[in-house]
Amino acid sequence: MVSQSALPHRTLGRTGLEVSILGFGTAPLGDLFLELDDQTAIAAASRAFELGINLLDTSPHYGNGLSEHRCGTALRRVQRNDVVLCTKTGRWMDPFHQPETRSGFVGGQPHRAVVDYSYDGTMRSVEQSLLRLGTDRIDLLLIHDVDVWTHGKNAIEDRFREAMSGAYVALDKLRSEGVVAGIGIGVNEAEMCVRFAKAGSFEVMLLAGRYSLLEQPALEEFMPLALKQGIAVLLGGVFNSGILATGATKGAKYNYQDAPPHILAKVVEIQRICTAHGVPLPTAALHFALGHPAVASVVLGAHDAQEVERNVAALTASVPTALWGDLKAARLLDAEAPVPG
Repeated sequence: MVSQSALPHRTLGRTGLEVSILGFGTAPLGDLFLELDDQTAIAAASRAFELGINLLDTSPHYGNGLSEHRCGTALRRVQRNDVVLCTKTGRWMDPFHQPETRSGFVGGQPHRAVVDYSYDGTMRSVEQSLLRLGTDRIDLLLIHDVDVWTHGKNAIEDRFREAMSGAYVALDKLRSEGVVAGIGIGVNEAEMCVRFAKAGSFEVMLLAGRYSLLEQPALEEFMPLALKQGIAVLLGGVFNSGILATGATKGAKYNYQDAPPHILAKVVEIQRICTAHGVPLPTAALHFALGHPAVASVVLGAHDAQEVERNVAALTASVPTALWGDLKAARLLDAEAPVPG
């Protein structure tokens, strides 16, 4: 068993909340790619708490509410004040209609997700989340998926305006009332993080996939802006949908699809240097993500308790500083990227 003392905490920006540097991502608890039974799913969250992970990240999107239901059960088994709870807005669930698409979620609740960034839609989403989670407050509340990846180039401007005139106003009100400690966004694109950071006042942003051992497009503009504004960064997708966990194997995933040849080739070279230093590729990926001073925590999902244990073990493993120098010398890592040391 890994002891709780093995997980350091960092201050989550201006909120003053202390979060473990490893967070528990709960998309798998919404039956992402794999249908889980309740016992396995809830045990994964409970194991995360046992190992000292205190940041729980969920969303109505994950299994159309199923992840939040399961998180609520796990939360009732611990002291609520011991957990920093993060969920999202942007979708509310219609219980009278079947889902149109599953978006990778093979199970989930039989409710249709309605994309809605309006003020009223946001308040409805938050109310539903509080009921599913069985709690009276949410620590961190994020506007979810306002990015080109989700909505396309033709719709993104309308979605952004709707989010700032509706969802942001609602979240700001909830923040002022003490219902939430901090507000932010959760997206897949660094450019959208910059746009939101310049448009409103946010404490936290969850960025998936755009700052990893494989690629660092967030390094030039968003990360410095986050430091300047005191925005705490949570990183998701640090394995880039799987390839930094599996390596460049046949069928390896990058951005939720089969990895193209140039990505496979780069990962082969990264893995070669990691192997020379005796460091597994996913361990290097996890440690690198925590090297930037703007990053408060890395959020990793897990399907079961064993995966949680492996993630914590990777986080507590030793990584030689020479690894980062060799990756930069080979031009496989941005020369300006901060590294652990």
